[in-house]
Amino acid sequence: MTKEEITKIIDKQRCFFATNKTKDVSFRIEALKKLRKEIKNREPEILTALYKDLGKSRSEAYLTELSIVYNEINIVISNLKKWSRPKKVKGSIATFPSGNYIYSEPYGIVLIIAPWNYPFNLLITPLIGAIAAGNCCILRSSENSINTAKIIPRIICNIFPENYIYCLDTYTEHENVLNQRYDYIFFTGSPRVGKIIMEKASEHLTPISLELGGKSPCFVDKNANIEVAAKRIIWGKFINAGQTCISIDFVLVHKDIKEKLIAELKKQLDLNYKDAQKSDSYPKIINKHHYIRLKKLLAGENNVIGGICNEKECKISPALITETDFSKPIMQEEIFGPLLPIIAYSNIDETIKELKEKELPLACYIFSEDKKYSEKIINELSFGGGCVNDVILHICNHNLPFGGVGQSGMGAYHGCYSFETFSQKKAIIKNTTRIDLPLRYILLNKKYNQKN
Repeated sequence: MTKEEITKIIDKQRCFFATNKTKDVSFRIEALKKLRKEIKNREPEILTALYKDLGKSRSEAYLTELSIVYNEINIVISNLKKWSRPKKVKGSIATFPSGNYIYSEPYGIVLIIAPWNYPFNLLITPLIGAIAAGNCCILRSSENSINTAKIIPRIICNIFPENYIYCLDTYTEHENVLNQRYDYIFFTGSPRVGKIIMEKASEHLTPISLELGGKSPCFVDKNANIEVAAKRIIWGKFINAGQTCISIDFVLVHKDIKEKLIAELKKQLDLNYKDAQKSDSYPKIINKHHYIRLKKLLAGENNVIGGICNEKECKISPALITETDFSKPIMQEEIFGPLLPIIAYSNIDETIKELKEKELPLACYIFSEDKKYSEKIINELSFGGGCVNDVILHICNHNLPFGGVGQSGMGAYHGCYSFETFSQKKAIIKNTTRIDLPLRYILLNKKYNQKN
């Protein structure tokens, strides 16, 4: 699609937005119900597309993609009338006796750009928030998850006119998409592309949300429940073959229990991922480029458990990197794959200090039975979100904001936070003419007379 064709669609959306139809809460709720129904009708197609793109089993695809979307729609529909009402706030002496309110209004035309790793969830979930707030939307899927990218436009075009919601084809040049004027941009992807998005947005001072990534650590304290920690680490790390923005990127384990943890992790690999590289239910690496990238990272390490490669299927079985350090290539970039480096530490203060010198991660996980230990890490390290004695689950609670900080992103969404993200806050004072206190005029005149 050309730049001019996209501009025409945006112009149509501006005209439709100007009618104020999207500001009607009933209109928004009806749009979300249509979306939910269409997704339900096409559920088998969506699951098939996700399997073709990423090799996700039906159960994993439903858990990590569809269930999150359904929960988001249901929560928004149930709460939208309440969220949309003007909120009365306390006044001040200066505003007495007026009423003070905050109105939520849509930005207008929103661009949503999704990544390939959760191609359905990470496009539709922000769309739900944008619709809930009353915006019109332009959507852009990733060409790397081509089968899912083909089905999303069919879903959107079947229920929404292009002057309200429109999904671009995946072969549209990024320059054509970005060289437009939007009222809000929501991007999920890499920090490298996030910087490009931010630069383009700055041309029109367009507000943005960036949902990025980073090297998310997992701390294992010497008094942690090692067996449970190992189960949850393996489960969380190797969902979608590690191609998850909030996946554990590396484990920091106290030196006294390192070997015990490795033994438990290996036990869990043997139980759950034996010959994973041959399994139809184990996800593949999205493409050859990333497969080769991950193979090179593996080749740079000497002590590896697992990590068997299946070039034909683009699959790499889960790998434990048992002897590495921060100087190695595997620790210089976000892994985004089924490789798990394990680094021993002896002093938590020194470890925290070292991590503070690095870019801020999207997530952080802590396994410990010592509350002081957990609170120390939570309070001293900055990160987007995380769990104590668990992994990943903070993304499943739509009452919690999801987002990054620094290099891992800006802005948050899910549940009411999606509505807030896609809404501009308008401050309104409603005064009365029946009471007109003379004090403010006296003070103003006195100040003016003193100057003259």
